Amino acid sequence: MLTILGFGMIATFLVLIMMKKVSPIAALVLIPALFCVLVGQGAKLGDYVIAGIGDLAPTAAMLMFAIVYFGVMIDVGLFDPIVRGILKFAKADPVRIVVGTAVLAAIVSLDGDGSTTFMITVSAMYPLYKRLKMSLVVMTGVAATANGVMNTLPWGGPTARAATALKVDASDIFVPMIPALGVGLIFVFALSYVLGRRERKRLGHLSLDEDVKVTETVEEKVLVGAGSGSKGTGTGGGSASTPSYENDEGETFSGLDPNRATLRPKLYWFNALLTVVLLASMIMELLPIPVLFMLGAALALSVNYPHMADQKARIGAHAENVLNVAGMVFAAAVFTGVLQGTGMVDHMAKWVVGGIPDWMGPHMALVTGVLSIPFTYFMSNDGFYFGILPVLAEAGNAHGVSTLEIARASLAGQPLHMSSPLVPAVYVLVGMAKVEFGDHTKFTVKWAALTALVVLGAGLLFGIV
Repeated sequence: MLTILGFGMIATFLVLIMMKKVSPIAALVLIPALFCVLVGQGAKLGDYVIAGIGDLAPTAAMLMFAIVYFGVMIDVGLFDPIVRGILKFAKADPVRIVVGTAVLAAIVSLDGDGSTTFMITVSAMYPLYKRLKMSLVVMTGVAATANGVMNTLPWGGPTARAATALKVDASDIFVPMIPALGVGLIFVFALSYVLGRRERKRLGHLSLDEDVKVTETVEEKVLVGAGSGSKGTGTGGGSASTPSYENDEGETFSGLDPNRATLRPKLYWFNALLTVVLLASMIMELLPIPVLFMLGAALALSVNYPHMADQKARIGAHAENVLNVAGMVFAAAVFTGVLQGTGMVDHMAKWVVGGIPDWMGPHMALVTGVLSIPFTYFMSNDGFYFGILPVLAEAGNAHGVSTLEIARASLAGQPLHMSSPLVPAVYVLVGMAKVEFGDHTKFTVKWAALTALVVLGAGLLFGIV
């Protein structure tokens, strides 16, 4: 019964948000509350929610201060050189723009934080997509899928979880998987090329000279609509780092203005060093990640904006993203808390594992890879890697399949995982891109799942899993 209700709860959630019948934050709270009552454990709902919030509170803190930190780094111009290179390559060609989106997302993903990746990618590419009337779900889908492949980095999360759960070395999992992950990343670039061709066919091949006036003095970086100059900037209310531009319909959108008042060119190398030290500290685990981002955000604000008014303005400029993400994290805590507290997730896992026939025992690495695709979408990485993966590894060991093969195969589902409604960073992506989560889901799921299968197939082909 719990198995049926668990799958029913997940299906209800996905259907409602994809049909846009309810907002994601409301669905994450109300649907699990309803199913908790149906399970007959309504009296324990409070305990389950508090337990879920306790589990996700460090994640919420990390994301809140990470958004502030990297938001400030965007404001001061730390990532402008990378953005300039991508935008110079992209110009006004939809194919180059979509490919550039994938490349930028993959590069920034090296820091291991999805929120950072999406903030920088959207800040850079959103003006191009809006001005050329390109599909924004293409941007969010490509960015999320590229980040999903890169999320397998040892400091990204899933590899470390698999190593911990199965008591093996993270490098023994990740290093052999590099060829398969490389194939997955190449597939994402190829996919972005195909999607860009679709956009070019739909919109036509646009010319910078004919369709978009580019300011040459800033190396073709700031898009200005014909007859619609850039608005003023400042450090007051709103995001001074993302000045407004107006499209043909009068809708405003944001861009990285090379003359924005928030730039701190004299502090560029300080900010670069601070970011390198922060990322190195994360990798070396010198302190818990939330603590590192708290310290980093406080230091970045104090050094770059010593005046209190400017600090308040920068915090206010990023407050909307902070509130949206924090709200989603705590709403997701209700969903995960009920799933785990009622025992639904355990019954679902046992049902799936119990349904694997004996003849598939020698192929448990393949089974694990296939199961990782839906499982890491419908539940948190913690739930999959600590709850289900050990069971799959034990079943594989009984048939002579090594623990490392099982661990490597478990990474295959990460391209789809990054678009899961239980991943807080995805709400940063869709929120900044002004895309409905349901629209993002409908567009991205099929491509992300295909990417995951490509990674798994390459792993099998190379004999890695």
